[in-house]
Amino acid sequence: MDYDSQIDAALKRLHDEGRYRTFIDIERRKGAFPHAVWKRPDGSERPVTVWCGNDYLGMGQHPAVLEAMHEALDATGAGSGGTRNISGTTVYHKALEAELADLHGKESALLFTSAYIANDATLSTLPRLFDGLIIYSDALNHASMIEGIRRNGGKKRVFAHNDLDDLRAKLTADDPAAPKLIAFESIYSVDGDIAPIEAICDLADEFGALTYIDEVHAVGMYGPRGAGLAERDGLMDRIDIINGTLAKAYGVMGGYIAASAKMCDAIRSYAPGFIFTTSLPPAVAAGAAASVRHLKTDTALREAHQTQARILKTRLKGLGLPIVDHGTHIVPVIVGDPVHTKELSDLLLEDFGIYVQPINFPTVPRGTERLRFTPSPVHGPEEIEALVRAMDQLWSHCALNRAELSA
Repeated sequence: MDYDSQIDAALKRLHDEGRYRTFIDIERRKGAFPHAVWKRPDGSERPVTVWCGNDYLGMGQHPAVLEAMHEALDATGAGSGGTRNISGTTVYHKALEAELADLHGKESALLFTSAYIANDATLSTLPRLFDGLIIYSDALNHASMIEGIRRNGGKKRVFAHNDLDDLRAKLTADDPAAPKLIAFESIYSVDGDIAPIEAICDLADEFGALTYIDEVHAVGMYGPRGAGLAERDGLMDRIDIINGTLAKAYGVMGGYIAASAKMCDAIRSYAPGFIFTTSLPPAVAAGAAASVRHLKTDTALREAHQTQARILKTRLKGLGLPIVDHGTHIVPVIVGDPVHTKELSDLLLEDFGIYVQPINFPTVPRGTERLRFTPSPVHGPEEIEALVRAMDQLWSHCALNRAELSA
C-alpha cells in the first residue's frame, strides 16, 4: 500500500478545489489588538489588522483578565496536574463554574477544555442517561454537536434549519412516550442568523422534550449580563442545558455547560470527554472567571461591539457588496467561489495588511464561499475605513458582482 501517494492525492484535491488552507504566523501585541504582526516565511515582518478573530470584545488583552492570570500563575504554576477527578480540580476551576452557573441562572456548571468538547461529550453521553433518547438536531448545527449526536448511538432526527414546521412534524411522528431532546444554536456563525428560541421551547413543552442550546457566538455579547440570546429574550429558565465558550467573547479558552446540579453531576460522572481529559491550567480558569465577572456589568462594551458591527455592515452595503445581515455581529461577505475567495484573502493580506481567512466548503455549502468579518469594539474608524476601501478596490479588481443579499 502506497500511503504517501494517497495522502498526496487527498491534499491535491484541496488545492485543485481552491480549499487548501494555509496558516500564517500572527503575533498579537498586548494592548494593540486588532493590530498584530505577520511573521512571513522569509523572516520578514508586516503589520496587519486582524478582522477574523473570535476575541469579539478584545477581552484577551483586558487588564482584569491579565492580572487574574498572572496572580494564578504565580500562585500555582503552569498546569493543573491532572484530570478533574485526579488532582486537577482547583479553587480556580470551582470559582469559574460558580461564575458560569450564576451567569446563566442555573444550579450548576461544568467546565471543559473547549466548547467543542463540551458539546461532543455532553451530547454523546445523554443517551446513557435517558434510555431510548431521540435527539432532534438543527441541520446547521456545529460540527461538535453533529459529532456528539452521531457518536452517541441513539436515535436522531435532523430538522431543516430553523424550520418549526419540520421540527413539529418529526416530533409528532415519534413515540410520545420516548424521551426527547431538541439541540440547536442561538446564533449560527455561518450567516449570523438567529434561532426561534421561544417557539422551539414551546414545542419542547408541548412534546415533553428537553432543550439544549449552543450559545457559543452569543455569550458575553447579548443579554443584560452577557449570558446570551436566551437571557436577552428572557428564556434561560426554559432551556435545560446551555453550552458556551470562554474562547470567544471572554477572550481566554475553555467551554462549559450550565444546567441543573443533577444534570451536571451525571455528565461529569459518565462523559469520557470530561473524565479522561486534563483540566484547564489554573491561570486560564482564573482569567476566564475574571472575564465573565467583568462582562456581567460592562454593557457599554457590548453596545460598542454592536455599533461597530452596524457601521461596518452599513459601509459594505453602501458599496453594493453581497453581505448577509441578520442583525448580529457576524458580517459575512459572499464571494461564491473558493478560488476567488482565497485570492481576495491573499490580496487583502499582501497588499493591504488586512487578515481575514476564507470560509469554504465544508464549513459552508459550495457556491456560498465567503469572507467573514468579525468587528469588535477595538476596530475603530481608521480600521473600518481601511477595510472598506480595500474591499471596494479588490471587488472591482476581481470583477465580482455587486448585489446585496437579503437577510
